[in-house]
Amino acid sequence: MDEKVPHLKILFLEDAPEDAELVERALRKEGLDFELFLADTKDEFTRAIREQSFDVILSDHSLPQFNSSEALTLCRRLGIEVPFILVTGSVSEEFAITRLKEGADDYILKTSLQRLPTAIINAVQQRRHKVDRLEAELALRSQNEELIKINQELDSFVYSVSHDLRAPLRSLLGLLNISKRDGRPRDPIYDQYFEMMEESIHKLDSTLKDILEYSRNARRELNLERIDFQKVLKGVVSKLEYMQGFDKLNIEIRFEGDNVPFISDSHRLSVVFSNLLSNAIKYCDPQKERCELEIMVRVLPDEATIIFKDNGIGIHESILPKIFNMFYRGTELSEGAGLGLYIIKETMLKLRGNIDVTSQYGVGTTFKVGIHNFHFGVPI
Repeated sequence: MDEKVPHLKILFLEDAPEDAELVERALRKEGLDFELFLADTKDEFTRAIREQSFDVILSDHSLPQFNSSEALTLCRRLGIEVPFILVTGSVSEEFAITRLKEGADDYILKTSLQRLPTAIINAVQQRRHKVDRLEAELALRSQNEELIKINQELDSFVYSVSHDLRAPLRSLLGLLNISKRDGRPRDPIYDQYFEMMEESIHKLDSTLKDILEYSRNARRELNLERIDFQKVLKGVVSKLEYMQGFDKLNIEIRFEGDNVPFISDSHRLSVVFSNLLSNAIKYCDPQKERCELEIMVRVLPDEATIIFKDNGIGIHESILPKIFNMFYRGTELSEGAGLGLYIIKETMLKLRGNIDVTSQYGVGTTFKVGIHNFHFGVPI
């Protein structure tokens, strides 16, 4: 007995008083702490299980007009899940297996009652473990459901706040531009203030845009469609051509591979490519005569590989493992919230893809993006 068994209430369905005495004597001999309640008819048994709760039910198989199978069925129909042990005379192996399949926990022959105390203890402990496990599973499921609800509410809150904040920011930027164009005489220092204010507004707007993009990626299902990589990349380049430093970067795009139908989410691909291109622009190396970015696209039936290779300032080996962490900013040149590469990593998970990076500080950085083709199962 590995665990202490508490005081037990045992119901025994038995119509032979002498057999009931033998069972009670066997249990007392092993030092079991229990009360034994006898029922010798269906009505007594039914009344007992309805009016009281028991820790164990013992049952002879055959009584006049009632048997152990009917007793077990009645217990389960009433939702009584306590251990049910058959205590009977000589039975066939087939009979015993049938009772166990019906839900009995064990069976004991009346000629081997010395095994009954151990069978009761094992059945009680196993049932207790099952109840504990079910309670733990229910608690865990409840916690998971609560976490899902909290995450959904938080996600909706973040999306709503970020979206609603961008509108007044744009209004503020408009008012700032009006103030800058005001021709009335003013101290030149105010022009510096206006520039600083505009820069701060753009930084905040960029951060809010990143948060919105992260929220959209988490909230929205994949919008699968046929991908024209050339069109997607050209769209990304055109959107960033007015970004400061874009004119200093020489961009070369090369395509190779099979002309196969490629299915993915074009918006999410645009987010990934846009973040990688904007990083190449931000982290150009001013010490180099020419800033270069080579984008290589290779499309195969199962996946596409897109490589962004630049000759920018590079990433120091010590921070390379951290660059995909949320809010991580690896250099003072990073003006954003540190969400860009984290958004890429989360987006790639949605696309069933992957992203790897190699870099040498002072030489350049290469990002390799692998994108899953959702072609199969999607109508073209």
